[in-house]
Amino acid sequence: MVKGKIEIKRIENLTSRQVTFSKRRKGLFKKAHELSVLCDAQVAAIVFSQKGRLYDFASSDMQKMMERCEIHRNEYFGAENLRKQQYVQELKNEMVIMADKIELRRLHSRRLMGQDLDSCSVEELNEIISKIEKSLTNVRSRKAKLNEDKIEKLKEEFEAQPLWMQSRSLKSEKSAPSCDCGNMNISDVETELSIGLRPESQM
Repeated sequence: MVKGKIEIKRIENLTSRQVTFSKRRKGLFKKAHELSVLCDAQVAAIVFSQKGRLYDFASSDMQKMMERCEIHRNEYFGAENLRKQQYVQELKNEMVIMADKIELRRLHSRRLMGQDLDSCSVEELNEIISKIEKSLTNVRSRKAKLNEDKIEKLKEEFEAQPLWMQSRSLKSEKSAPSCDCGNMNISDVETELSIGLRPESQM
C-alpha cells in the first residue's frame, strides 16, 4: 500500500511533534553517516530541539571540524567584506568625479552668462565668445525656420480656401489704404528748403 504524501507544515500536537522530531533526527544523522562512509566526506550536523537541547553528529572530531568551519567562514566573510569595501570606494570615486563635472558645467554656464570671468585667460574668453556666437547663430537659424514654417502654413491655409474667398482676400489687400511716405518725405524736404531760402530783395 502506497503511503500518501505528507504535507510539510508545523505539527500542532505537542506529543506528535516530539515523536516526529526524535524519528527525523535519527534519520538525519543516519543519512549523514551514510554520506560520510559512501563518499569519504567529513560531515557534521547540529540540531537544537524546541526546548533548546543540543544534538550533534560528526564523522570525525567535532571540535576540529568546527575550527575548520570557522577558518572557512572567516575567509569567506573576509573576502566578502573586502569586495564590499572596494565597491563602496568605487562608488565614492564616481561621486567625486561626477561632482567635479557638475561644478565645471556650472562654472561654464556662469561664464556664458558673463559671470566669473576674472580668472579667464584671453584664450578662454575667445572660446566663450565663439560659443556665444555659435549659440546666437543656432537661435537665429531656429527662428528663421519657425518663421518659414509659419509662412508656409499660412500659404497652405490660403490655398485651401475656395476661390471666391481667395479673390475676396486679395481685393481686401489691394483696397487697403497705403501710406505715401515717399511723397510726404519729399514734400517735407521741399518745404524745409523753401523756408530756408531768403527772398532776393533781402539779399
